[in-house]
Order: sequence, then structure tokens, then C-alpha cells
Amino acid sequence: MENLIALLVAAPLLGAAVLLCGGRRLDGAGHVIGTVLAFASFGVAVALFTDMLGRAGEDRALHQHLFSWIPVGGFQADIAFQVDQLSMTFVLLITGVGSLIHVYSMGYMEHDERRRRFFAYLNLFLAAMLILVIADNYLLLYVGWEGVGLASYLLIGFWQHKPSAATAAKKAFLVNRVGDIGLSIAIMLMFTTFGTFAFGGVLEAAGESSEGKLTAIGLMLLLAACGKSAQVPLQSWLGDAMEGPTPVSALIHAATMVTAGVYLIVRSGAIFNAAPDAQLAVVIVGAVTLLFGAIVGCAKDDIKKALAGSTMSQIGYMIMAAGLGPIGYAFAIMHLVTHGFFKAGLFLGAGSVMHGMNDEVDMRKYGGLRKYMPVTFVTFGLGYLAIIGFPGLSGFWSKDKIIEAAFAYDDGIRGWIFGCVALLGAGITAFYMTRVMIMTFFGEKRWQPDAEGNEPHPHESPKSMTIPMIVLAFGSVFAGGLFSLNEAFVKWLEPVTEFHHPHPVISVPAITASTVVVLLLGAGLAYLQYGRRPVPVTPPKGSLLTRAARRDLLQDDLNHVVLVRGGEHLTRSLVYVDHSLVDGVVNGTAAGFGGLSGRLRRLQNGFARSYAVSMFGGTAILIAATLLMRAV
Repeated sequence: MENLIALLVAAPLLGAAVLLCGGRRLDGAGHVIGTVLAFASFGVAVALFTDMLGRAGEDRALHQHLFSWIPVGGFQADIAFQVDQLSMTFVLLITGVGSLIHVYSMGYMEHDERRRRFFAYLNLFLAAMLILVIADNYLLLYVGWEGVGLASYLLIGFWQHKPSAATAAKKAFLVNRVGDIGLSIAIMLMFTTFGTFAFGGVLEAAGESSEGKLTAIGLMLLLAACGKSAQVPLQSWLGDAMEGPTPVSALIHAATMVTAGVYLIVRSGAIFNAAPDAQLAVVIVGAVTLLFGAIVGCAKDDIKKALAGSTMSQIGYMIMAAGLGPIGYAFAIMHLVTHGFFKAGLFLGAGSVMHGMNDEVDMRKYGGLRKYMPVTFVTFGLGYLAIIGFPGLSGFWSKDKIIEAAFAYDDGIRGWIFGCVALLGAGITAFYMTRVMIMTFFGEKRWQPDAEGNEPHPHESPKSMTIPMIVLAFGSVFAGGLFSLNEAFVKWLEPVTEFHHPHPVISVPAITASTVVVLLLGAGLAYLQYGRRPVPVTPPKGSLLTRAARRDLLQDDLNHVVLVRGGEHLTRSLVYVDHSLVDGVVNGTAAGFGGLSGRLRRLQNGFARSYAVSMFGGTAILIAATLLMRAV
């Protein structure tokens, strides 16, 4: 079965190459080719998964070495793949959800004249993401990491005729480059410290290295994760990335790409376990981001941007859990998978709503859509219940485990702090998601004719769009419960990610009860504000916090002041130093030697009498000096 691993990548990579090189002759069949090859990769993933289930837990890792990539002396880099329980979880998520989104895109992008190119980019993204998660070394992982960034740039800016989309693509690309610097530095540090890039060599030797080096590597890996997973302080690109087609939001910015940072941290668990300061930094970043994204989501009227804030927050939960170490690794991945189901379903539901509302994204211009779009309403509603952690649904099983692990962190004040932060985030999640649900599907209709007099006529989406939504809704309802049955998911990952049962500072039933109470309070507040009052089409001015949240808590303003303005001042300072100091020293030295040579040149005037006088003077000085020395 090891020989099948390369086919995971080969199928979508072939699709991207054929669709990009085939030209317009494939316009009529491009979407079918892209979708078939995505399902082919999923079929290979299922075959590998089935084979792994038939093996003992410690014997489930599969390896395939293709060729030596860079064999130069002691520098050895291979194109080799590794599929174990952790990477297989991601492979199934990427190919499974990715294939469903390909099907959805067949209907959503039906009338787009560049649909073939869109499916080529989707295939390219799948190939890059698969390389990232099945690479057996950090250098090859970096190739997939950069490939994902490229595909994201192409998909976010797919409608480049819109200035906002082109700007969003450039913003995502540049912000992610900052995080990529962290990953490249971490890989260099690994090679100088361990002499290898391979996961086995690095992670097995991590416990024997100095804590300082491991802390430096861990912090650089965290920087990389912040860029790819839109965590503070590199989170500013995610909201703008919603300018891409909605399937892009569902695939890249909900289910796969933004989870790459979580994978990187969990895969590098041995490094973080031996570097407690870096591990604490991961927890802090996740805790801050889960509140940051939730607050932003409360103030957005654009349905996709509200869900983008939600994604940022939920990834914050995963990053925080990954920073908790062995008590949180499995729960981080479990929430990642359940989130892949319900968030992809929510984004596809948002796309279905837009499809029926002439691409309108402002929820203040929706209202009462449950009557017109029953399938979208039910599937979106199940995703809503899952993400807020309604008892019994997927989010309840995964997010509650993270909250329990947070209360168990460090068995002291830190456990109380991070546990309460996670609990507060659950309440805010219930508030903003209930707001989205009410403003979109309940109340009276608020849509109006556009400037040309065309009034939206909401209607249910075609089956090519609703069937993937229904499948994802089943995952939103049942996946978490199946994973939790006899701790099946934890046991599945245990051979790869060390697991310790958390022991919270308060009892688990008390945490569960508190979570349900907070959930009801958040949903109740949203109902009182948006369900019992008419929703104005024009948003009110709001409080200072609301206005700041509408502007993403001033993250772009901060970046402009710190990075743009700071960069301008730094550049001007360097130019001043260059002109005043560097050029001053160089030009001053040159002028000094020029003046000295000009004066010395006067001694060489070509007159014999002058040379005779000089010789006489020199002789007189030598005689006087000799007589003086004898006298002394």
C-alpha cells in the first residue's frame, strides 16, 4: 500500500496541469475533470485508511521514498512521504471535504467563463495541501506550505477584475510571507542543531537539545502558524480573503489551509514539550485569538466576514489546545475535523444564500429566508447548532474537551485563566452565530430592489450545491459523537501524539453545565437584541467597541502605524544615516586624500633649483641631528 501514497498528490496535480495547459478546448469539461481527480485522490485516501485499520496501532505508519532531492555532502533532502494516524486524518479531511466542495462549485461557478481555471486552482490547492501533511521532512513540508500560499493567492484573487479581490489576494500573500520567514528560520535552526530535516531525526533528538534552541525553534514555528492560521498578530488577511468565491472560503479558509498551523504545532509536539516557554506562547496566542475573532464576528453584517471571524476564533481554540501539550493535542485535531464539517457547511450555506439573493452579502438585507430556502435553512441551522456546542452535536464533543483541557492546564491559576477565556469564547460564539441565524433566516424580509430596479427572488439552490451541504450537515451532527465513542479518536491518534488525560481544577460535570449555561446566555442575548426587535437596514452607530469591531478591532490601523509608518520612518532613518554618516565618511576620506595629494603634488614642480634646495635642507637636518645625538 505504500506505493499508493504518491497517487494522493499525483491525481489533483495532474488535474491542475491538464486544466491549465489544455486551454479553452477543455472549458466544457474542465469542472468534471477536476472533480473526478479530486474524488480519485479521496478514493486512494480511503484505501490507505482501510489498510491502516487492519494493522496494529504502532505499525500503521506508511512510508514511500521517491528520490533524493538535494544530496550534497551532509545536506540530504528527500522527496519522501509519510502517512500515519495524524497525517491520515488530514488527508481524509482534505480530500473528502475538498471533493464535496468541487461538486458544490460545479453549480456555484456554472456561469463563470473561467470555471476551468478555477477548478485547476482547486486541484492545485489540494495537491499542495496534501504535500504539506504527508511530507516526511520539514523541507518538503515547506514546499507544500508555499504551494498552499500560492494557490490561496490565486483563488482569493480569482475575480481579479474586482479591485477589492486583487487587493485581498496581495494582502494574504504578503502577510503569509511574514509567517513563512518564521518557518524557514525554524528549518535552518533544525538543520544546524540536529543535522537533519526529517521528522524522525528532529523529533527523536529534541529532548536531548538545549531548551534555549528548542524555544527559538518553537517560537519560529509559532510565527509560521500565526501566518497560515490567521492568529494574532498575523490575522488581518482572513476577513479580506472572503472576496474570493464562496467555495474558496469553505475549502481554504475553513476546512484546510487555516488548519495547517495546527498541524505544524501538533506534528512538532516533541519540540514544544521540551520548550515550556514556547508552549505557553502558543496557548496565549490561541486564547487571545479566540476572543479576538469572536468579538469581530459579533459586529460584521457581511455574512461571510462574520463566518471569517468565527473561523479565526475556532482556530484559536485549536491553537490553544495544541499549546496545552499532551492533554490537548488530540482534542485540537478532533475539533479541527468537526470544525471542517460544520464550518464548511456554514460557508456553503452562506454561498447558497448569496446564490438566491443576487450575490448580496449584507445580512441586514436578508430576513425570513427559511421560507424560500428550506434545505439551506436546515443544513445551515445544524451547522449553527454544532458550532455553538449544542449538546449532542459535533461541536459539543470537541470544543467542550478543549475547555476541560484548558481548565487542567498547569493545575493552578493558569488553568483558571485559560479555562475562563475558553468558556467566555463559547458564550460569544453562541451570541454572534445566533445573530447570523436570526438576521438571515428569521423575521420579515428586508431586501430591496437594487439601483437598476432588480429585486432579489430568493430560491433554493440546485442539487449540485445542496447535496454537499446535506453531507456536511450529517458530519456536523454525528462526527463528534462517533469520535468520542470509547475515546475512539484519542486512541486513534495516541501512537503519534502523546496523550494524558486532563484533570481540570473543577469537575467535568461543572464545566459541562457552565458551558451549556454560557451558551444559553449568549444565544438568549442575541435573541433579545435581534429576534424581538426589528433589524434596521442601516446599522446603528453603536458603541466604541462595536465600531472598533466593525473595523476588525483596528488591526489594519495598527499594522499601518507599526509596519507601514514604522517602515517608512526606518527607511528614512537608514537613508539619513547612509547620506550623513556612510557617505560622509567615504566622501570625507576621499576629500582628505585628495587635498593631501594636491599639496604633496606642489613639491614635484619640475624645477632643478627647488630640488637642490630640498636636498640641501635635508642634508642640513641630518647633519644637525647627528651632531645633536653625539653631544647627548
